[in-house]
Amino acid sequence: MKRYELTDEQWDKIKSYFEKKRGRPYKNLRATINGIIWIMRTGAMWRDLPSRYGDWNAVYKCFSKWQEQGIFEEILNDLSKEADFQDISIDSTIIKVHQDSGSKKKNQ
Repeated sequence: MKRYELTDEQWDKIKSYFEKKRGRPYKNLRATINGIIWIMRTGAMWRDLPSRYGDWNAVYKCFSKWQEQGIFEEILNDLSKEADFQDISIDSTIIKVHQDSGSKKKNQ
């Protein structure tokens, strides 16, 4: 597995969102998704997409179409329901307050 690519476990969770859509089958659906992830993670321009993910224009068109169809939002909503928030901790002791924002009355 290369950097920024989905593991088999991650792929198994999301592949059904793309396979259930009608239309012409993709040459390599997983490579297309990994190409989209590569672009999102690196911030590179579409034309700089490595060829192992396929033609940059084809990957972009898939991304654009899936975004319009709301597939990514659907995945995010469904996966967030499974999120484990047990280890999340917000500690206010590390937040610093500006000296002028305290409750002490100012001298006039």
